[in-house]
Amino acid sequence: MKLTRRSFAQSLLAGSAVTLAAPGLLRAQSFPSRPLTYVIPFNPGGESDVTARFQQPFMEEITGQSVVISSRPGAGGATAWAQLNGLEADGHTIMNTIVPHTILQPALRDVGYQINEINNVYFFHYTPDAVIVRADSPYQSLQDLIDFAAANPGALTLGGSGTNTANHLAATIFGQLTDSRVTYVPFGGSAPAMAAVLGGQIGGGMSYTTQSINAGDQVRTLAVATEERVAAMPDVPTFKELGIDHVGGAYRGVAVPAGTPEDIKQRLSDIIGEINATPAFQQQMTEAGYVLADIPLADVPAFLEERKTAYASAIELLRGA
Repeated sequence: MKLTRRSFAQSLLAGSAVTLAAPGLLRAQSFPSRPLTYVIPFNPGGESDVTARFQQPFMEEITGQSVVISSRPGAGGATAWAQLNGLEADGHTIMNTIVPHTILQPALRDVGYQINEINNVYFFHYTPDAVIVRADSPYQSLQDLIDFAAANPGALTLGGSGTNTANHLAATIFGQLTDSRVTYVPFGGSAPAMAAVLGGQIGGGMSYTTQSINAGDQVRTLAVATEERVAAMPDVPTFKELGIDHVGGAYRGVAVPAGTPEDIKQRLSDIIGEINATPAFQQQMTEAGYVLADIPLADVPAFLEERKTAYASAIELLRGA
């Protein structure tokens, strides 16, 4: 074939494009090249920790690298999220994130980060709110609890994970919708909050369906904040069934430090998506009370904008709480 001046120039351009694309392509193909560190901003035993440990063996199988889970609890997750962008930005360190926490916290006080500084690559599950009391609690139904709270303003204590979090928001909304005043008690995570419920230190927990399932017959769950009853706990009514218009909970995802290359962010997004698509992982999550969500890297910006709009009134509610 005769190579003309034009075709020769086109060949050079094509070769240049391949050369320019190659570093990112090769980097993504060889990623990860060493063990991954998965930072959890809460105490062991909570939903973030549990789901990371569910993901861990699947992530190791997909990547061929070990995954080290590291807990950095504090301030309802804010301590770790404020440190995220100071970590090495090569994709080998990832961090659990939660919405609404990462939207509510910086909107309500100085926590050392802003939502637009959190580089989320995937949101992979949702945990619905649930009101949980100890099995021997005098509250046999949600109405019993509401009646006590209405008759004794502030006497009912409901514990949850941190301040300006999904649990805090749910407790505030619950008080508003039931015309009662409850006292919300923040803990370092949902696991220590549930330990306080079981120990009788607080009247109940504004927690998640997952904590209820994990505690088993030690607790009684009075209501869940879903559109329909949760398959793993079919005997528990929804708030809506009981005349309370509340559906809510927490979305959990994975983020990386600022400066992480886009091709590595996409590779991590693909890895989490592959885990979510694995039947064994799906079964594990469903049985534990989690609701899978699939919000990959490309869809994260739109999802966060939608959530910001949805929480705008909630932010004002918490400001006045």
